[in-house]
Amino acid sequence: MAILKVARLGHPVLRRIADPIEPGRIKSPDIQRLIDDMFDTMAEYGGVGLAAPQVHSSLQLLVTEEIPDPDSDGGYLAQRSVVINPKITFLTAEEVAYFEGCLSVPDFRGRVPRIRRIRLQGFDRDGNSIDREVEGFPAVVYQHEVDHLNGIVFLDRMKDLSTLAYQLEFDRYWAAHAGEVAD
Repeated sequence: MAILKVARLGHPVLRRIADPIEPGRIKSPDIQRLIDDMFDTMAEYGGVGLAAPQVHSSLQLLVTEEIPDPDSDGGYLAQRSVVINPKITFLTAEEVAYFEGCLSVPDFRGRVPRIRRIRLQGFDRDGNSIDREVEGFPAVVYQHEVDHLNGIVFLDRMKDLSTLAYQLEFDRYWAAHAGEVAD
């Protein structure tokens, strides 16, 4: 396994639409290695999601980490996942907003409105179809990562740049109020 170099804002790979992965290529050693390396990279940098363009690979592939449920004793809002060629369908017009960060825009956080409930379709790392409904924070994570596959970063989605903050200032002034809010 390897820790991959993360592309930072300004690198062209972050602004292009990523290429789909042919279904017959999903189980190939290069894609499987990329998935494993993306999990290692995400863990190394403390992310909850990572898209392939962020590690200089312009492919329709994302990984997410387990997301603990703060309202349960040891439960999870979402399990660790791999989604290849993801497609998102909005299931509501209701928005939520969280302070998002990004490994490609290090040391910044900003409040981003996202759709509360989505349908996520694609393929897992074994080539099996994925079709599930996701809501709340996990839906936000998937939307953030799919944006990367479409050349969009969270700054592009911010309606109000007054909430953009360096991580240190976010920790000082905003973190206590960073949870979900309706937009």
